[in-house]
Amino acid sequence: MKVTQLYTYPIKSIRGVALSEAAVTGTGFHHDRRFMLLKVKTSDDGTETLQNMHVPHFPEMSLFLTDIVFPTEGKNDGQILVTYRPPGVDDNADPRVKTLAIPLQPDVRGREELGIIMHQSPTKGYNMGSEYNDWFSECFGYRVVLAYLGPNWRPVLGSFPPAKSAIHGGRRQSTTSPVSTRSLAILATLTLLLNAVGVPMVREKAGQSLLPSVVATAVAVLLSLALSYGWSAAKKNEEKITFADSSPYLVVSETSVDDVSARLAGDEVMDVTKSRPNIVVAGAAKAFEEDFWAELTVGKSARLLLTANCVRCQSLNVDYATGKMGTGESGSVLKKLMKDRRVDKGAKYSPVFGRYSFLDPESENVLIRVGDEVAVTKTADERTVYDWPGLS
Repeated sequence: MKVTQLYTYPIKSIRGVALSEAAVTGTGFHHDRRFMLLKVKTSDDGTETLQNMHVPHFPEMSLFLTDIVFPTEGKNDGQILVTYRPPGVDDNADPRVKTLAIPLQPDVRGREELGIIMHQSPTKGYNMGSEYNDWFSECFGYRVVLAYLGPNWRPVLGSFPPAKSAIHGGRRQSTTSPVSTRSLAILATLTLLLNAVGVPMVREKAGQSLLPSVVATAVAVLLSLALSYGWSAAKKNEEKITFADSSPYLVVSETSVDDVSARLAGDEVMDVTKSRPNIVVAGAAKAFEEDFWAELTVGKSARLLLTANCVRCQSLNVDYATGKMGTGESGSVLKKLMKDRRVDKGAKYSPVFGRYSFLDPESENVLIRVGDEVAVTKTADERTVYDWPGLS
């Protein structure tokens, strides 16, 4: 098998950028989903709230295309170029086509901080301000806010993290103990208190040496420090994501894409970009065999840990040309998958297409390229069970 396509999505739910190569990191490809759009909703009493925008609910988001101008070495001059192309407009010289340049890494100082909860996973972002909000609002025809994630992250829920996955359990738990670290910390604290206060007083009255107490106290202090270090290391190793739904990477098989295309009448084919993949792999022997992939090696050393199925929604039916839900065959992809792809016990009403993936920490910053060989280095006997709270 080999990699045939790579994608990053600078702004969640609008069109992505095809890459020829990319460095893999624990939080996804660089610049992947560090921005997102929020709709401003005003209640009858004038109160304003912000609604997360996702393409199945706002199909007009598909009318926005992106490109990346990568920074020159040693400078922070990278940009995201966003192009709004209205329905029926193919010529970029048409005056109705609009473009906007957004800094890849904006300065967040002085920007309004926003509390954002996405799929029950909370984080904070920064309001990019009227310079960018007004441009998007004019294109959409209603008020929106562009939010930047900045240095913040979202926690990964359910059994999606490899350390909590049934097929990867313990993979990233080298900093934890089989005994509860919280219990050990409580024990260490009690030992410290007893030795520093209670036991010395008894021994002093009995005329005994305080040396054993001092030694025990030192041991308790060292144990507490070691546990604190373990907590910090474990916290550091927790999986983190950007504004991606639930993992840093989504892997899709071209063999499965071809299977879906064969279900469509006439010359219709499935547009793989509607499934929002980061990595597209060709050469699988059978359609949907990826349901059982647990680990992939890309190139010589990039190792991906696959932990969950991607359960699908109406985003597969969006017509990118019109910015609306598709009609005819292009608008029936989800329905066709419903017939035989509701195979995940944790999401019995949603079809499965693609696999969510995390990076083995030893592969941090490894460069992968289109054309790299891909090997399945671990499989599961049974399909994983989807358990992200409220996202199915």
